Amino acid sequence: MKKQRQWLVAVLATSLLAGVMTGCGGSKEPEAPTEAPAEAPAETPDEAPAETPEEAEEAPEDTTEATDETGSEAVEKKGVLMMATTTSTADTGLLDYLAPIFLEETGWELQWNAVGTGEALKMGENGDVDIVLVHAKASEEEFVANGFGVERFQVMYNDFIVVGPAEPIAHTDDIEAAFKTIQEEQLTFVSRGDDSGTDKKEKGIWKKLELDQTQNPNYLESGQGMGATITMADEKGAYCLTDRGTWLKMKNDADVELQLEVICEGAADLLNQYGIIAVNPEKYPEVNNEAANTMIEWICSEEVQELIGNYGVEQYGEALFTPNANE
Repeated sequence: MKKQRQWLVAVLATSLLAGVMTGCGGSKEPEAPTEAPAEAPAETPDEAPAETPEEAEEAPEDTTEATDETGSEAVEKKGVLMMATTTSTADTGLLDYLAPIFLEETGWELQWNAVGTGEALKMGENGDVDIVLVHAKASEEEFVANGFGVERFQVMYNDFIVVGPAEPIAHTDDIEAAFKTIQEEQLTFVSRGDDSGTDKKEKGIWKKLELDQTQNPNYLESGQGMGATITMADEKGAYCLTDRGTWLKMKNDADVELQLEVICEGAADLLNQYGIIAVNPEKYPEVNNEAANTMIEWICSEEVQELIGNYGVEQYGEALFTPNANE
C-alpha cells in the first residue's frame, strides 16, 4: 500500500512538471518571430564595419610594408650580404652611412666584420663571407690569383700619415727620414701588429729601409684596430702610422682631445687604395654571389662614388676617402 502511494505521488509530480514545462514553452514561441528580427541588425557581426568607421580609415596603414617612411615604394628585402672589411671603413663611419642606402636601393642588408685586412682576406679564403673590402693591393691580387676571389675592383683611396708629438720630428713629407729618426733615437712607436693593411704598409717601410724595428725597445704593438692604436699612441706620446680618414674621425670625435699632430704626410708612396672582391662561388657555392655582384656594381656607380667623395666634407672639412672606381 505504501508502495502504491509512492507510485501515485511520482505520477502526479511528473504530470505537474510536464505542465509547467509546457506552459513555459508556450510563452516563448510567439516571441521568437517578433523579437529576433528586431535585434538581429544590432547583434550580427556583418554590421561591425559600419559601426567602427575608424578601422576602415586605418586599414591602409596595415598594408604599407612595401613603402618607406616617405610613402614612396621601397625595394623588397632580399636577404643579407656578409662582408669582411678593414677597421678603417668602420671606424670612419663610412659603412654606417652607406648600409641603409644600399638596403633601400637594392633590398640587400649589408652586415660586416671589421678586422685587419689580413684577417678579412682569411675570412674570404675560408668562405665565411660573401665579399671583402680591404686595402692591401698585393694581398688582394694574390687572393684572386689563388682562386678565392673573382675579380678585384678599386673603389676609393685616402693616404697614410704619421701622427705623433711635434718634437723631435718636424713636419715633413719624407717618410723614410721620419722612420729613420724614430729608429735612431729610439722614439716610442705604436704599431697595429695585426697584419692589417696599415700594418703591412708600416712593415714594408721598415723592410725597405733595411731597419729592424724590433731593436727599438720603445717599439710597441697594440694588436688592435686603428682607432684603438691611435688612442694608445696618444696616451704614450708615441708615433704611429694611420690612414687619414680614421685620423680625421678620431681627431674630431674622440671623447678626449688628442694631443698628437700630423708629422709626416704627402709622400708619394703613402697612397692607401681600397679594393672590393666577391668571394669565388665556384670554390664556395653557398656564398651570396648575387648580392656580392650587386654591391660591386652599386658601390662603383657614379651616384655612390659621389656619395663617398662627399662623405665627411661638411663635418671634418675634407673628404675621408677619394672615389676612383671609374679611373
